[in-house]
Amino acid sequence: MADLFNYKGKRVVITGGATGIGAALVDLLRTLDVEHITVLDIKKPAGDVDVFIETNLSDKDSVDAAMAQLDGRIDVLFSNAGVAANAGVRACMAVNVAASRRLVDGLLDRITEGGTVVFTASMAGNGWPAQVAEINALLDIADWDEFLDWCEAHPEVVNDVYGFSKMCMQVYVMRKSHEAIRRGVRINSICPAPVDTPLMKDFRETMGDKVIDWSVTVQGNGRMAVAADIAPPLAFMGSDAASFINGVNLLVDSGFTAAMTTGQVDFSGLA
Repeated sequence: MADLFNYKGKRVVITGGATGIGAALVDLLRTLDVEHITVLDIKKPAGDVDVFIETNLSDKDSVDAAMAQLDGRIDVLFSNAGVAANAGVRACMAVNVAASRRLVDGLLDRITEGGTVVFTASMAGNGWPAQVAEINALLDIADWDEFLDWCEAHPEVVNDVYGFSKMCMQVYVMRKSHEAIRRGVRINSICPAPVDTPLMKDFRETMGDKVIDWSVTVQGNGRMAVAADIAPPLAFMGSDAASFINGVNLLVDSGFTAAMTTGQVDFSGLA
């Protein structure tokens, strides 16, 4: 049974593998005997990777060029890269949604049967049911530029662009997983609480210290998540141990959503 968690013989592609969660995932996969790791990122990773392809995930031509450089089969695609709201609507939606979708569309036929795609989404996307009609209308737009133009033209919908981008990812997982499993490929995401990575500076700038710190108190475990908390759920979702899990947005939030859903949350911290 332990072999179900092992990555021996597997070839993995990771976006955003230079820092934070992606870097922690690289380190963890090495302990799980992964055969080959390719990282797509805008900066070079310091970790033990086999191939680095410099990629600007906000630029469709750069994404396409990266896919063209990928060599050999792919067993697991971890679409992990993300940016905060201060990147702007166009860049945030490009990196967090459009690039992830373009990679899946472009690489799905190259992912081995029994392989998987795992997105790093967020609990910030949990509000998707209230906007599912708009999200579905947006995801129906296949063209990269038209997709981003729609986002800029609908500020009343996008509003909190980071949260909206993660809503889109949760819905995309559910939409795409049905098609992908017919090709033998699973698609899932993990949805973390705020994580103490280099990106946290941007989140504090855009969301404010009060909201971030309050969310940590609601979790009830007394600390913010770190990258080493998030890498194992990612690795699990990409492993054979999760072979019958498909179309799932797995909450990794130490009970935040459970407390919110069951009315156990003290909102005084936001006053």
